[in-house]
Amino acid sequence: MIYELNNELWFPHPGGAEKGEYDGLVAIGGDLSTERLLLAYRTGIFPWSVRPITWWSPDPRAVLEVNALHLPRSLRRVLQKNAFEVTMNRAFADVIQACATVARRDRSWISPEFVAAYTRLHESGHAHSVECWSSGRLVGGVYGVAAGGLFAGESMFHLESNASKVALVHLIRHLRGRGFTLFDVQMVTPTTAQLGAREISRTEYLARLSAALQDSPSFG
Repeated sequence: MIYELNNELWFPHPGGAEKGEYDGLVAIGGDLSTERLLLAYRTGIFPWSVRPITWWSPDPRAVLEVNALHLPRSLRRVLQKNAFEVTMNRAFADVIQACATVARRDRSWISPEFVAAYTRLHESGHAHSVECWSSGRLVGGVYGVAAGGLFAGESMFHLESNASKVALVHLIRHLRGRGFTLFDVQMVTPTTAQLGAREISRTEYLARLSAALQDSPSFG
């Protein structure tokens, strides 16, 4: 059953998500307010479009294990060269805009409404970015949302080879060091697969999410 949301701040349980053609769709409607977005992530749900706003909880769900990072030999060599300057939260607005325009030129789901909503999340301390720089130029990055011990990765981009991978590795190491226990990447991609991303059932994801939300690490 697909629920239609109104101004009331709530979500149905994601276990009742649609199956078949719209597999994983939980609800439509509502808004992209900071309060609703945080509730969505804490419920195991994320938005994926704006006209209408759609809310999803796929089964299976992809995660990166922060304590089991896999580094291919070629990426190890890139990291050892320190080819990029890596920063955090220095250029969130530039990272999300680049993800919208560079990473998916032909079919970006990161609409202006998403950019505005996640920028508000960043300004309120809930969304974060990792940036890679080369000669003072932003060439790669990743951003996502922190809630309790959960970090939900949203998107990444690169303008130079390996820049997004380096940003992602630094993010994983940072999350591990800060005590985050669940890194949600929504679905396995070629990049996340290289680093050890795997799929788990929605049931397992929700159980791990519940445990992660009991923690309160600071992203820093």
